[in-house]
Amino acid sequence: MAPVPARSTAAATLLLNATYEPLCVVSSRRAIVLVLADKAVSVHSAAEEVHAETVSLPVPVVVRLTRYVRVPYPAQVPLSRRAVFHRDASTCVYCGGSATSIDHVVPRSRGGTHTWDNVVAACRRCNHTKADRSLAELGWKLPHPPRTPSGAAWRLLGARTVDPRWREWLGMPESVSA
Repeated sequence: MAPVPARSTAAATLLLNATYEPLCVVSSRRAIVLVLADKAVSVHSAAEEVHAETVSLPVPVVVRLTRYVRVPYPAQVPLSRRAVFHRDASTCVYCGGSATSIDHVVPRSRGGTHTWDNVVAACRRCNHTKADRSLAELGWKLPHPPRTPSGAAWRLLGARTVDPRWREWLGMPESVSA
């Protein structure tokens, strides 16, 4: 019977560049391989350990590459339905209810674009009521204008849940999520 990997080796690890700049998220198993190959060093580890015949290693939560890697990043966070729900906390921007769909503030039939600053989360009732009309025609107002998410957490993680142990390296306060 093959050994079953520990639950922590299937977890995620934040990978930092040599300059402590967040690069991406890798599996804990990949992070262990990078550390064992001397391509990375563990910056923060979990309490669990991985044991092999000749070595015992704490499971890394955050690792830093030993050599600098130049990575060109996309200019914007990709727009997706899941990301819009995450940005708007799955709440309808019009009534505050539970959001089930996305809505274009300026309808596409009237020249609106499918961009972060024109797409919001909405409940089915508000989306159906608004249809292809403008907010001015209905007398509705947005509590705050929709905006493109920014920051390392959004660029790297999108709508993924942020491990609280990564916050220090992502430049995030304790109480805020991605």
